[in-house]
Order: sequence, then C-alpha cells, then structure tokens
Amino acid sequence: MMNRTKLRCSLLLALTVGLLVPSTSKVTAAEPQEYDIVIYGGTSGGIAAAVQAKRMGKSVVLIEPSERIGGLTTGGLGQTDIGNKAAIGGISREFYQAIRAHYDDPAAWTWQASDEYRSGGQSRTAEGEDAMWTFEPSAALKVYRQWLDAEQIPVVLGERLDRQAGIAMTRSLPWRILSIRTESGQTFRGQAFIDATYEGDLMAAAGVSTTIGREPNSLYGETLNGVQTARAVHHQFVHGVDPYVVPGDAASGLLPFIEPDPTLPDGSGDSRVQAYCFRMCMTDHPENRIEFHKPDGYQPQWYELLLRNFEAGERRVPLAIGKMPNRKTDTNNNFGFSTDFIGQNYDYPAASYERRAEIVAQHRLYQQGLMWTLANHPRVPETVRREVSRWGVCKDEFVEGQGWQEQLYIREARRMVSDLVMTQHHCQGRETADFPVGMAAYTMDSHHVQRHVDADGHVRNEGDVQVGGFSPFPIGYRSIVPRADECSNLLVPVCLSASHIAFGSIRMEPVFMVLGQSAATAAAQAIDEQVPVQQIDTAKLSERLLDDQQVLEWTGPRRSGPPTGIAVDQLPGIVIDDTDANLVGFGSFGDTVGPFVGIGYRHDGDAEKGSQTATFPIEVPSDAVYDVRIGYSAFGNRATNVPVTIRHAAGVKTVMVNQRQRAEFDGLFQSVGEYHFSTAGGQAIVITNDDTDGHVIVDAVQLLPVEADPQ
Repeated sequence: MMNRTKLRCSLLLALTVGLLVPSTSKVTAAEPQEYDIVIYGGTSGGIAAAVQAKRMGKSVVLIEPSERIGGLTTGGLGQTDIGNKAAIGGISREFYQAIRAHYDDPAAWTWQASDEYRSGGQSRTAEGEDAMWTFEPSAALKVYRQWLDAEQIPVVLGERLDRQAGIAMTRSLPWRILSIRTESGQTFRGQAFIDATYEGDLMAAAGVSTTIGREPNSLYGETLNGVQTARAVHHQFVHGVDPYVVPGDAASGLLPFIEPDPTLPDGSGDSRVQAYCFRMCMTDHPENRIEFHKPDGYQPQWYELLLRNFEAGERRVPLAIGKMPNRKTDTNNNFGFSTDFIGQNYDYPAASYERRAEIVAQHRLYQQGLMWTLANHPRVPETVRREVSRWGVCKDEFVEGQGWQEQLYIREARRMVSDLVMTQHHCQGRETADFPVGMAAYTMDSHHVQRHVDADGHVRNEGDVQVGGFSPFPIGYRSIVPRADECSNLLVPVCLSASHIAFGSIRMEPVFMVLGQSAATAAAQAIDEQVPVQQIDTAKLSERLLDDQQVLEWTGPRRSGPPTGIAVDQLPGIVIDDTDANLVGFGSFGDTVGPFVGIGYRHDGDAEKGSQTATFPIEVPSDAVYDVRIGYSAFGNRATNVPVTIRHAAGVKTVMVNQRQRAEFDGLFQSVGEYHFSTAGGQAIVITNDDTDGHVIVDAVQLLPVEADPQ
C-alpha cells in the first residue's frame, strides 16, 4: 500500500506549483469546463454512470483516455460473464435488452442467418428472454453511442489524466477534488468525480489508499488469496514439460517468462497480478476473415513451452472459442499455454502511460505470434493446426488495427482500500455487506499469476483459482467510496475496495455497469444533500436504486458453496490424490458433487474417448498385500464402465468401475480388489476413458494393507 502522507505532500506541492502556475508545456487556451459530475473512464461502468447522472438531472462529462468507449464490452468480451442473470438489473440489464433489440432487426445479420445462430450457435440466451447475452464488439459500440447521443452526454476521447500534477484538491479536510486536468491542458471542474477506469488512475492520483497484487490469506482470514500452487489445477501443463532452454540442462537457463525464484508458500501475499490477454473476435467466414500472420518481431522461443506441452501429450486446441452472432467469436484463454501472457503484466497497474503502451504492444505481439504458431508450426498437432487455421480476425471489427483491438483485458490492476473491503467471506455468505448497491454472482475467479519450476523440475502455472457454488451476494456502498479522511467527493465503481480473490468474483462487466449506475446515483444525492459521499442518506439511496430496477437483495435459493474436500492426511493407508497423478487429458476440474479428496476431482468432460489417461504411481514401504480403492463421487452423468488397470508385483489386471453407483466406503472409495505390491517400484494404478459411456472421474487412489490370516 502506498504512503498516503507522502502522496498528500506531493499533491499540495502540485496544487501550489503545478496548478496555480501552469507549466508552459501544457498551457491551453480553453477555459475550464464545469459539470456536476465528472467521470474519468469510458468503460461500461463509466457509461452507465454517465447515463444515470443525466437521468438524475445532473450535468456530466465522460472522459475516455483512449479513442474508443466501452472498455472490454466493446473490446471483444462479447460472451457475458453472468454468474446469475437474476442479479443483474437497472441500466446493466437495459444494455442486454438493447442488444436483443439490435439483433431482432434482420439488418443486423450480415454474415449469418439469425435462426442458425439462435438455434445452435449461442450459449447464453434462453428461449423467450427479452435480453441477449452474446454480441459483436461493433453491436455493443452501437448501443453505447446511441445511449450517449440520446442523453446528449459530452464525450471527450483521447484525453489522459495528468497523473503527476493534474488533480486540484482542497487544502484541508475534508479532502475534496476541485478539478482534474489532462495532459493536453484541458481542465474539468466538478462537484463529484467518478473513477471508472480499469487502472484506478484518478483515485491513486487523488491520494486514495490502494493496493496491487494478492493479499496474504492471514490479512482477512481467507483461504483462497495469496499464492495458490495446490489449487492450480485449471489451465495447467501436462506433467513432465521441461523448463530449460536445453532440455534437462539447468545450466542452459530457463525458457522465457518462467520465474527463476522458488514460489512462496501457499497463502503468502505478493505484488503480482493475474494475467492479461486480448479477447479476440475471430471469424471463420472466408469473406470476412483475415488470416493469422507471422508478426514482425516474432520470437520462436516464446512458444517453445507450447510445443513441448503438445509433445508431452496435450492434444486440445488451447482456446476457449465462444460463438457470437455473424459467425464471430469471443476467444479467451484455455488450458496450460494459451492467450494469457502469464507474468508479463506486473508493471502495468502503476506504470507510466508509455510503459503501459509497451506492455500492451508486447501482449499483442505475443498473441499474434501464438495464433500464427498454432495455425502453422509443424510441431503443433495437425488436428490443432487445421482447426485454428480456419479462423482469423475480422475485417469489419477493429478496422483501425486490422482486426486487432487496443483494449487489453485488464483483469485486475489497482484496488481501493476503504472502510469496507469485500472479501471471500462476503462472497461465500459468512459476512453480509451493509448498504448494498448491487449484487455479484460470479465464481471467485483468478487467472494464473506466474509460471514456475516445481519440485520435480517441471514447468507449472500458479495462481488460477475457480471456486463457486455460492449465492449472489451484495456489494456494500462503503466499498465504492474512499475513507472519509482521504476524499469526500469521489466514487470508484470499478477498482473498488476488495481483496484479490473477492475482486475475482466482482470484476465482471455487468457488475461494473450496476456499480457505475449506483455510483452516479450516490454522487447526485451527495450534491443535492451537500454532504460528503460518505455521509449520504443510505436509505434514500436504496429507495432510488430500487426504483431504478437495481437488484440489491438475493431472494432465490441459498447456496453456501461446493462441498468441502477430505484432506489426504485425514485418511488411513496410502492415499494418492489426483494432484499427484500423471495426467494426459483429464483437464476438466470439478468440486460440485461430493464427497471427494482434497480440493476437488478431475474428469474427462465426456469427450476425446480413448485419449485421456491418469496414472497414479504406487510406492509402498514394504512388500504386502493391499486393498486397492478408487475414489469418485457418484452422479447420473458418470460412466458405468471406467477401466481401472492395476499394475502390481504379480502382474496386470483391469477392472471396470460403475461410477454411477455410490462407492461402497463412505460414498467415496470403491474397492477394485486385493493385490501384492513390492518396494521394487514400477507399479501404478491407471484410469482411462477408453470406450466409456459418460464422464470419467479421477479423484484419488487408496491402498490399505490387508492383515495376513493367522496360522
């Protein structure tokens, strides 16, 4: 966390030197512009705030530092991360209703028939809904422009905040922003200010307390924060991928972007942030497709781990391809080596504009090179090359960048630290935030944070957490306003006060729109009541939000989260969890059906039959006969014919297990027989999905010594 006293001194210096005596390099002839509410950041949250401000009868200006409004919503993220649609209300829901109206017009369908998409291509919108949850970037941009035009909201593009000397504040408590100034010299005065950027630049420049990275679990009593190696089961490398430039030779050095230092213990805090990527809008329509090209500056070594991962057994296309209208996609990261540029964004949150531009450019180079590699490199499996090469970026999206957008997916940057910090406890219902201003409903979701070498000398990803199963939860008003002694007329609906893992649930575009609307409502109320934003009448705020169709309370079924796993050390005998198995495939993770061992179980996704294998190596302390038991949680979609091969001291035997039937021991373990194992090694339990008729579950293997019969 930054030193607030030191920053306050620099702000006062800026006020007396930089603002009262303007720098000649930034002098502008324009008079300061005055508004009731000044919004910095034309993201989805900023646009919702601007619309609500006008509806509240306030004058408002929307300042966007780039040349495009809408943030990620117009920047490629068309497959809405919802969590639970019933938690989305107000202007946020109006947006998705406007998207539905857009696609109800036959003229919107240029590359595909609407019936073709709605009957089989889309994955979010149910029959009969008045909203639509998947869309093209250009459709979102059209809706936002129509809104801003209809409300006659002035939009200022390409104006970046002067982060060093661009904040004029009062000289004494309560600290209050008087005006902000951009690098070009334009000044905007207001009674209230809203920071709707993904980076939190305005709040940081105003001296508000912020944090970057992952808190230690000990700070807020969480379990999912900080370093997470044990939970890093999603989007992981095949076991055995070598991290060194010359395989097996540590002296040759690590391949690019692998952390050289050992990872900290699980739960430790650090300043790293989860990975960024571009959400690609691709198409397979030949008339609208731009083929993936080998970019200038292509770095072959950047993709060596990708190629080694394929050679170690990975056969899947490492992309999450969500179908959008008009034969387009929202393409996201997937599996062990994909579009996330892991570990290459640590500088971004607080970096200069110039350094941020370098980071964005490097991410674009990486992702362009990745797509060319997947489509063309001879070491990529032919099935993967064939699938990827039929896609390309779109001629009619992001035209200025030839199909590539400027908006990088800033999943997390600065976060405010206020009187209320939203934490894992709020997400999972152990605590309830007071004075709600919206609901969040998504899984606690962090992408990977770093790439490292594990104890076995293999490359692994670290930081991915995906824990859901809880009900929608309220976001408290105090989490979107600074502490009263820091700034009295600023609201922060995007970089709000939340721990790293709680922000992972809140950080969704529909929620940012919800919070943007609530922030503008509170700002207008503070102006009318002539009080700091921390002192508004919260009952009156709630009344207005409900009148405006915001959802502030969850009235549906209550869920407390997924079942709790059983720790390995709580079980008798020799227990090998799936985290210690050698996996080829079985990349899907589950924790919704219990009981299970550890943090969850793997499964085959009921796909790629015959190509997925889980090998549990067996080491015993002495030669003996053991009862071998297979762990799984029964359910109706499981396979009835799971092949389990036991390689024991006396030979090899394969047994079929019906995973739809409840396991005989505590519903967790099913015996597959008694076998002799020796200390000689070379023994294993192997589970495959050969010719199986449902989902194959891989959880754990247990060996219990069998007592010899008395003589």
